[in-house]
Amino acid sequence: MHALLVTLLVIVSIAMIVVVLLQSGRSAGLSGAITGGAEQLFGKQKARGLDAVLHRITVVLAVLFFVLAIAVTYFQL
Repeated sequence: MHALLVTLLVIVSIAMIVVVLLQSGRSAGLSGAITGGAEQLFGKQKARGLDAVLHRITVVLAVLFFVLAIAVTYFQL
């Protein structure tokens, strides 16, 4: 049980890192290169929708991260 929770925690952690890096920042770093094509094809509204989806995914992954971290600590005993 503990090994499964730790594995899920690592997967959620990596997924959260990737999703955060894909979001556009003030300088529009990595996300600017990816969503730049989406803005040209679908307009600026689509890019804002993509950022909103990435934000929701980040929130869900953050909640999963905290729940799994607490569960790993609890089942470690």
